[in-house]
Amino acid sequence: MTNALKMPRDALLPMNSLSPNDPLEPNSLGRGPLRRSVIILPECSSTNDEARALAEAGEPEGALVAADFQRAGRGRMRRAWQAPRGSSLLFSLLLRPELDLSRALNPIMAVSLGVAEGIRRVCDLPARLKWPNDILIRGKKAGGILCELGLECKSLKYVIVGVGVNVNFDPRAVEGIPPDATSIQSELGRRQPRAELLRAILGEIEPRYRSLLRGESLRDEWARALATLGRRVRVMLADGDFSGMAETVDESGALILKMDDGSLRTILAGDVVHVENDGRQ
Repeated sequence: MTNALKMPRDALLPMNSLSPNDPLEPNSLGRGPLRRSVIILPECSSTNDEARALAEAGEPEGALVAADFQRAGRGRMRRAWQAPRGSSLLFSLLLRPELDLSRALNPIMAVSLGVAEGIRRVCDLPARLKWPNDILIRGKKAGGILCELGLECKSLKYVIVGVGVNVNFDPRAVEGIPPDATSIQSELGRRQPRAELLRAILGEIEPRYRSLLRGESLRDEWARALATLGRRVRVMLADGDFSGMAETVDESGALILKMDDGSLRTILAGDVVHVENDGRQ
């Protein structure tokens, strides 16, 4: 989930320049199983690092770590993820699901769906997903999700799911942000209080995560939310690139491509580019 690599000084928004309701506070986020423990930091290296330290120290499931600024935020493939100070939602959840390793990435489905639905509900914006981890609004990238696993003796010990959503800044004012990026503010034409949005997102993630723990499938909802399906895509892996039509997803969330020779190929992880731009959202 690549975001800005370099920001001009005037793109950093001080907290006092935002609305009075914008600062994140634990008591502004409501209650829920994934808000059992809430830690909000003015800055940190990355919220995933903080959540992982909690996990290794034995913190129970349901810890939420949020920050106003990340010094070393990252996305997939160790790419930089940066956002102006106090502008965005940057948070990580500590999960300890009793899942088989074959379903270890299912929590990213629950979190992605919750983020998209929270944006739709609060902001009335047509948020969708780009496989495997991008949040899109009107085809432009508004956020990303990074899942990291903790394993012990070939068993799933914990899952850290980090989320970054561009909220109250204009990507055009930030040097280095690619043209396919957007923000909630850019799409709404106004600022969006972050606490309200995060509260709604958590409220949408929690029931989907509970469904996973009950053994229920999120596959159909995941497939409906993916703007990737039905498109020709290019997949970039460490051992090379290839293209195909994104046909569907399986129960684990993996992408199934129809290759040019008619064969099917299952993609568990990798960078995906939408080759065709047919105007769909």
